[in-house]
Amino acid sequence: MPNILFKIGGKTEMNLARLKAAEKEFLRSYPGGFENPEMVKIGKKHNVPKMTEFCQQSFSKKACKNTKETCENLVKAVSRSSMVSMFEKPKFRDFVQGLDLNEKEFLVKALVNFLHGKQQLGFEGFVDLLKTQKLAKWSLITIVPAYFNPTQEVFIKPTTTKNAIQFFDIKDLVYKPAPTWGFYEGYRNVINEFKQKVDPSLSPSNAAFSGFLMMSMSA
Repeated sequence: MPNILFKIGGKTEMNLARLKAAEKEFLRSYPGGFENPEMVKIGKKHNVPKMTEFCQQSFSKKACKNTKETCENLVKAVSRSSMVSMFEKPKFRDFVQGLDLNEKEFLVKALVNFLHGKQQLGFEGFVDLLKTQKLAKWSLITIVPAYFNPTQEVFIKPTTTKNAIQFFDIKDLVYKPAPTWGFYEGYRNVINEFKQKVDPSLSPSNAAFSGFLMMSMSA
């Protein structure tokens, strides 16, 4: 594959030729992209539209004024998600339920900042609290934002993310298991830039677009 690179945000580079080849093969196999009947069938298993509706209603600024209910909805969102490991779901539930009132208020404030305000502050606050029980996992940190703002935020699945960095020759971005704002922001920039280089049918949401990348790498 020719080493044709383009810059993302004036810094990060990736292999454009490989992305375009993946696009061509995917659209050959699934004409219409994610509107293809087979992809629609696969998409129903993940139920992203319904999860997005739930999260947008449950984590609006107004809804988040109720700390107890917001924490309950946070557990529901994680528990219902098809993208979060079955092993992580009960651990997260028990973690949230075991927090005292001050800790729950801190958790909700971090979530509100991440979704509505000072994103880095919210992200890092969320990570710091989950670290106390060794639950600062990429999936738990990024799942709700990915549903809440599906065309802007990203869900970071470790295996897919590591493989994408390698497969598409993404420079200046190093994956690490410990969640950091710097990596999140960098990878989000990559995904949102990637989308601009391919057919819109491949990105009805960032989660779907990541599915396209995952399927392309395993082909």
